[in-house]
Amino acid sequence: MTAHPTSPQFKENAARALADTQLQRALGNVRSGFIDKRQAAADRLPEFEELRDQARDIKNHTLQHLDLYIERYEAKVKAAGGHVHFARTAEEARALVLQICRDQGARTVTKGKSMITEEIGLNAHLEGAGITPVETDLGEYIIQLRGEMPSHIIAPAVHLNATQVEEDFRRVHTHLDAERDLSEPVQLLTEARAVLRQRFLAADVGITGANFLVAETGTSIIVTNEGNGDLTQILPKTHIVLASIEKLVPTLEDVSQILRVLARSATGQELSVYTTFSTGPRREADLDGPENYHVILLDNGRSSMLGTSFEEMLRCIRCGACMNHCPVYHAVGGHAYGWVYPGPMGAVLTPTLIGVDKAGHLPNASTFCGRCESVCPVRIPLPKLMRHWREREFERHLTPATVRSGLKTWAFFAKRPGLYRLATRIGMGALALAGRAKGRFAWLPFADGWTKHRDFPVPQGGTFQARWAQERAKRAA
Repeated sequence: MTAHPTSPQFKENAARALADTQLQRALGNVRSGFIDKRQAAADRLPEFEELRDQARDIKNHTLQHLDLYIERYEAKVKAAGGHVHFARTAEEARALVLQICRDQGARTVTKGKSMITEEIGLNAHLEGAGITPVETDLGEYIIQLRGEMPSHIIAPAVHLNATQVEEDFRRVHTHLDAERDLSEPVQLLTEARAVLRQRFLAADVGITGANFLVAETGTSIIVTNEGNGDLTQILPKTHIVLASIEKLVPTLEDVSQILRVLARSATGQELSVYTTFSTGPRREADLDGPENYHVILLDNGRSSMLGTSFEEMLRCIRCGACMNHCPVYHAVGGHAYGWVYPGPMGAVLTPTLIGVDKAGHLPNASTFCGRCESVCPVRIPLPKLMRHWREREFERHLTPATVRSGLKTWAFFAKRPGLYRLATRIGMGALALAGRAKGRFAWLPFADGWTKHRDFPVPQGGTFQARWAQERAKRAA
């Protein structure tokens, strides 16, 4: 499925999500399933905050010297018998994958979870060339059956319930007994395992992403909880690693530091069940592994972020903590964001990759509560970066005329404090007088975005500035 962004329709997407009762029930699992576990895991590790600082510093250092570490990584992969390819764009990455698959005569490709393959629309490209891609992460497999995109970067099917999964399995797995019992989650899991095992054995090529690429050794690392990534890597004759350039880290010691905050931030685990290191193709003494090992390093706009105000976004290690704690994500889910990357990290990354003209709504989908920044394991200042995008959107006249005129009016008064205080006193007084009978307004001019969904309370007492002045006077006395 090619990822056609619907980010420009974020408001419409969000409205549908808010009206979807099943989705709203499912999103409760995000609030209950991640937040407390992350906090408990962090509390059990006294040095957790110091590790966050170290992870931030490691990523900053790598980005400052990224060209050198890419060169070192390439040399190490080649020394281990592998091949490194560079792709500037999504089109180039797709073409490279297809060429490798054709060189191997591949008809079936298994895939470990990789957001980069979603970003470049790889599945549709392979299918169009007559090659069958099979997602092997359970959540990714489920949404592939449904023709959907992931709604979360670590829990792609979090928007679904067990009944929906059962219906999809019965619709697709028609070769199995129609009377089989799929009422329990373990039965769904068992069926998926049996079906996917045959796909693993039939695959000609395995494609994985990478959580990290280690310059010191030429190693790619994937972090999973299902083991599907291992089977994707070792069973086919050819293994393709598809990763973006910011996944580089200098040394294995650096990786060990970052891994200590990754799983805790993502799922509340001390470590994920599987942390798999792969360095080149199978050696003569190895019992298993691929005969061919290819790494495709994708830029796709990342290098243009270096040295800019958005460079800090390249520290992201894709843990999902920001969306797990985001009240906007809790309300509308991942599909409302309209592309591959949802939540606060998507609100920053998506405009970078597809353009603020197409994703300008996303940085506005934030309460700026700061929870995303407070839990980010590499301390990305996501609210600050979203503000930067809002500024860019305003500078390019992409915001609606009503918003621009409203901001200009506010700026006129804000630059004139005396006039501002006078206007607010008059406005509050007028509202208090007009609404004294009912105590609230069901409608107000220029405020229908609020009153469409809730009443507006009648102002009481003085303005904030007046009350602030009174309190300061009391304290001074």
